[in-house]
Amino acid sequence: MLMKNLQSNLLYLSLLIFSTSQVCIGQYNAPLYTSYTTKAARAKMHGRIISNTIINNLSFPLTDSTEENWEDAFGGIEFLVYKTPLTQSKIDFAFKNLSTRSVTFQRSLIEMIYAVYPGVYKSEVGIFIESIEDPRLFAMCAEYLIASNNIETIKHISSLVNGKFSELSILDPVLYMLNLRMAELKNKFQKAPENILEKLFSRSFIPGKTIMYSIQRKNRDFPGLVVIRDPWGNFIKDSSGQLFHIPQLARSMTNLPGYIRNGNTPQGIFLMYGFGVSMSNFIGPSVNVQMGMPFELDVKKFLADSAITDSIWSLQYYDRLVPAELRNYQPIYDSYYAGLAGRNEIIAHGTTIDPAYYNDKTYYPLTPSMGCLCTREIWDGKRIESDQQKLVNALLQGGGANGYCVVIELDDKQAPVSINEILPLL
Repeated sequence: MLMKNLQSNLLYLSLLIFSTSQVCIGQYNAPLYTSYTTKAARAKMHGRIISNTIINNLSFPLTDSTEENWEDAFGGIEFLVYKTPLTQSKIDFAFKNLSTRSVTFQRSLIEMIYAVYPGVYKSEVGIFIESIEDPRLFAMCAEYLIASNNIETIKHISSLVNGKFSELSILDPVLYMLNLRMAELKNKFQKAPENILEKLFSRSFIPGKTIMYSIQRKNRDFPGLVVIRDPWGNFIKDSSGQLFHIPQLARSMTNLPGYIRNGNTPQGIFLMYGFGVSMSNFIGPSVNVQMGMPFELDVKKFLADSAITDSIWSLQYYDRLVPAELRNYQPIYDSYYAGLAGRNEIIAHGTTIDPAYYNDKTYYPLTPSMGCLCTREIWDGKRIESDQQKLVNALLQGGGANGYCVVIELDDKQAPVSINEILPLL
């Protein structure tokens, strides 16, 4: 399915277009075939993205009417992590009159350089941020600058937020989360309580519901892993009798924080409400797990409580799910504020993206998404290997995809999450 610009077609289609209809269980183990994952098809796609989407679109003079062409090119650069002297010269040019461009174009450029050129454009972004009035664009630029963890930069951005936005810095969820991020960076990361996983793994945590736990590192360049608890508090085991677990990537292509659109999967609690099948050529036809956040879903649906008549979300409702001992741990509320900021359509899915694009990354052979939880799949026309299939089968064993998903960061160790770190806590 084609859409008008590549950023929609290539990057956002993978999230926005999917079916939420239930799928017959008999189809879950059916052989799957996709013509677009053969070696020949992938080679053609790679060539088209470089020649048509990137190079051709950047050949247009940058005007109001060609901004979409350049945005498509930025999307292609982000997708392939494609860097050449030509692309960098075009980015340099885009910065020269960036203040006259549309906010959509500005966001597209900042997102792409955050993903592909970290730290390279600090001077340009530092000048640009002084004139920004749009809260989300401001936060994106601020995140680009504070990624260096320079305390003086963080203090300057904090001063800018208060000066530019005054009380809006507390009321706007994006600015609120930016302020929390900067406070966290000043004081180093808020350390997770030592017993956080024991509290979340407890039978008393959302009893009677299937729970999918996605345990991650703060550095999302390293894969996390997923385990599943059934409604009776038992953790699902595989056919060999071992604890079921598979790697799961919670990193987006942008690597932006989770409160920003297209950023990493936020920490916190998500409703899990069934299975679906995607129509996207980048997710593929493997069954996915439908998920939703506060504000994306109404209170009654999120809490599965038909007695609720209130249509207004509040932290008090979300607190019903959070163990009392963890209510001072801010990161477990990230999904609440991400939903308030407008993030949506984060699901748990497989992938038909060619992992070869990322063969020099620490998360290879997993592939990043646009903020979803993504598992490893190997395709060559036929689906050869699928951790997503294993996840779906484990959920079926645990009562189905009706319950909750909890995304939590364990620590900042620079390594994939290992099952040996989890086993002693069960």
